[in-house]
Amino acid sequence: MSERDFEDVRDYLTGLQDRICAAIEQADGGARFVEDRWERTPPGDGQGLLGGGGRTRVLRGGTVFEQAGIGFSDVSGTRLPPSATANRPELAGASWRAAGVSLVFHPRNPYLPTTHANVRHFHAQRDGETVARWFGGGFDLTPFYPFDEDVLHWHRTARELCAPYGGEARYQAHKRWCDEYFFLKHRDECRGVGGLFFDDLNEDFEADFGYLRAVGDGFLDAYLPIVERRRDSQYGERERQFQLYRRGRYVEFNLVWDRGTHFGLQSGGRTESILMSLPPLVRWEYGFQPEPGSPEARLDEYLKPRDWLPAP
Repeated sequence: MSERDFEDVRDYLTGLQDRICAAIEQADGGARFVEDRWERTPPGDGQGLLGGGGRTRVLRGGTVFEQAGIGFSDVSGTRLPPSATANRPELAGASWRAAGVSLVFHPRNPYLPTTHANVRHFHAQRDGETVARWFGGGFDLTPFYPFDEDVLHWHRTARELCAPYGGEARYQAHKRWCDEYFFLKHRDECRGVGGLFFDDLNEDFEADFGYLRAVGDGFLDAYLPIVERRRDSQYGERERQFQLYRRGRYVEFNLVWDRGTHFGLQSGGRTESILMSLPPLVRWEYGFQPEPGSPEARLDEYLKPRDWLPAP
């Protein structure tokens, strides 16, 4: 892999961030993203902490989105944290560089799902030779009051973008990976209704990069139609309180299980950018049980892995 290849990925990622921001501002119609450019200089203490920089963009108090955060980062280091090398001994002592775009959007309306997407590239070398490189990413959906129409559209979009890159086998593998990754083991439930998730994709650079672009570009195709359908749904205090309660699950996953959060914090990453995924308002309630047969109780059936789409 050449330096030019990495720069091509970087250029795509910055353009993707720009396109998604423009589309979300238009969909919201009431707020704009505020950009925070940042740089990190390694301290030079031999600990291998990262350097580099990025652009963190956050939209707050919008008409549709209570908070929407999307960050681009391009960071590097001379040593990886133990959590990253425990099962990858070839990475021990390697220098590395990683670039990615990650987003989490928290809508105001409880009938409009929270969503997350990420696309990233990693490259490690030792003595000038590549020891590892891969692409990773995906997108997933977290409804509070799910609608079958929305979930089916989400998964149809995911399956369609997989078609040129392994077809149904690729969709099924990365859909299953998403279900397994975004799973709260301590709650025995999925974080939402899934989507796509992949990591360590390193078969062929051009094909893998093409798939990364398909996932990144496909996110808006998957999400914006749901925004248009649900943005004006009527809701009351009951639905709002349930939304805030279920946002607590999002916090639990990101802090307890998410590998990206762990890697960022353990490698000396920028805390504000890493934790921008957390919702602006959230609540916990001890021993909460929804009323049997209620719309809130219905959510439980959607938090189990299932095949959403019939076989093609």
